[in-house]
Amino acid sequence: MNPTLQPTVLTVLLNFRTPDMTLQALEAVLREMQDLAGAVTVVDNDSGDGSFEKIRDTVRAREWQRVRVLQSGHNGGYGAGNNFGIRQGLPDGSAPDFVYLLNSDAFPEPGCLSILLDHMVRHPRVGFAGGRTHGQDGVLHNTAFRFPTVFSEFEGAVATGPFSRLLKKYIVAMPTPEDVQEVDWLAGASLMVRRQTLDEIGLFDERYFLYFEETDLCLRARRAGWSSMYVPQSQVMHIGSVTTGMRTWRRMPSYWFDSRLRYFMKNHGVLYAAAATLAHVTGALLLRLRHLVNRRSRRENAPEHFLRDLVSHDLRGLWQREPLGEQPGAKS
Repeated sequence: MNPTLQPTVLTVLLNFRTPDMTLQALEAVLREMQDLAGAVTVVDNDSGDGSFEKIRDTVRAREWQRVRVLQSGHNGGYGAGNNFGIRQGLPDGSAPDFVYLLNSDAFPEPGCLSILLDHMVRHPRVGFAGGRTHGQDGVLHNTAFRFPTVFSEFEGAVATGPFSRLLKKYIVAMPTPEDVQEVDWLAGASLMVRRQTLDEIGLFDERYFLYFEETDLCLRARRAGWSSMYVPQSQVMHIGSVTTGMRTWRRMPSYWFDSRLRYFMKNHGVLYAAAATLAHVTGALLLRLRHLVNRRSRRENAPEHFLRDLVSHDLRGLWQREPLGEQPGAKS
């Protein structure tokens, strides 16, 4: 990036069967990019429901010159869809200095992009920057995280006070930072990324259909010497789980287990992945024993047959040394 020129930003907005909401997010991000150099690329991730045509026609009717609407032609998941948009570059064919990733159900508030951009320009070894995210009700969402470990798998499953206090520094979801703070990884709903970082470490690993792809990318960056920063002054309203429908899941889909296992196997090896699953199972059994002693029922909103699905999926995946799943054809 030439320090004498204004840095360019490519916003990639991924749509899957949420055209009206995508257009609202597009309006919000265009307001935030008024004083920034760059463009917006809306990628329709093969919705097949008329989303692409509706968004394309609306952009044309409103004469939004800085917006391109593209069809990915294949739903390979979150990472693949964003990679498709990133590879297109800016409309003039050049590569942007920064890429801003925005979910279709996320709406940047005033100053959101410029705050992230200014921070990254002032700190050249920051590869990723994200801000504070809240729901429609104003409740803060977790967007700053630690990397998953064997200890976090155990704590997340056992969910018991003494264990959680003992292992608090391993809990994946961090307490929301009040000030700018380096974190392990950031949620991808609103995320500024340095293109130089992507040039060095590569784009999203497209073998993840959904979930763990941001975690994997930030870990690769950390290992290459890049940091991820939480900048709370940048704020976004995020509805959450609109495309995936996660809030209404009764049972975790195969691709979630696939992504989790892939993350551990790829980044830490087969033995570590097996230990992570064993830690989770041990924690879950201890929790069940505690509930049995206290005559309490299972957790509310817990996915059905989760432990059975986890064990059966991981046993097969570890045996074959390759995670199993329904990706990339799933579209949920």
